[in-house]
Amino acid sequence: GSGIERALMIGSMLMVLSAELLNSAIEAVIERYGAEHHELAGRAKDMGSAAVFVLMMNVLLCWGLVLAPRWT
Repeated sequence: GSGIERALMIGSMLMVLSAELLNSAIEAVIERYGAEHHELAGRAKDMGSAAVFVLMMNVLLCWGLVLAPRWT
């Protein structure tokens, strides 16, 4: 494939890893300030997880659009 296709495929995975690191940082900060449940803490964790999920969907989309034409 072209360099652009490879960059999209690898870059999309690196974005997931970056979001996962940021999500772990958010969770570490929340745990640092106390384990008791707080609505905003829960929302922050949920949003971090949602960001990782959205980027995982982006990986599937990028890989699918790059690889699908090769199978048809």
